[in-house]
Amino acid sequence: MSSLSTQAPPPRTGPRPAYPRFHNEGQQPHTPLRPMWMCRADGQVWPCGEARLRLKAEFEDNYAGLTIYLAGMLYEAARDLYHLNPHDGPPPGDLFARFVGWTPYRRPIIEPPSTPE
Repeated sequence: MSSLSTQAPPPRTGPRPAYPRFHNEGQQPHTPLRPMWMCRADGQVWPCGEARLRLKAEFEDNYAGLTIYLAGMLYEAARDLYHLNPHDGPPPGDLFARFVGWTPYRRPIIEPPSTPE
């Protein structure tokens, strides 16, 4: 074990994941279980399929807000997961695809100019 991983301070408690908010009574909510970032309800990696559907429903008219929220959760997850396993953590591209890459894509309002050939 490297001295860097033994000297690293434990991750601070970051913002508590507040979404998705709604769930059925008597059911476990589909929120992340930290620091492993697994779904509390079904044990899949968070955000699981059900959490993604619920997040899309909650942020229905605010895709920028959804992306900003998930980017914050990506930051928290990266910190927690790399602290748990600093030598074999998930690749950054995989974390991006897991947290932010699935969000709805909007084309820009102005198309970029085409380059003449």
